[in-house]
Amino acid sequence: MSSWVVMLMLGVSLMIGAIGLVAFLWGLKNGQFDDKEKMMRGVLFDGVEDLNAKRNRDEV
Repeated sequence: MSSWVVMLMLGVSLMIGAIGLVAFLWGLKNGQFDDKEKMMRGVLFDGVEDLNAKRNRDEV
């Protein structure tokens, strides 16, 4: 492989890495990863069938 191909691949990979880093930092800044209540909301909105099954297991 010639050296210009290696330099081109290195440049492209650094550019893709920089774009990924900027996207990750943008996500951190805008609160994309701040879903602290996800599990609690999942518990609150269980289906009726799940709640009835839990009640039936507790009665036995």
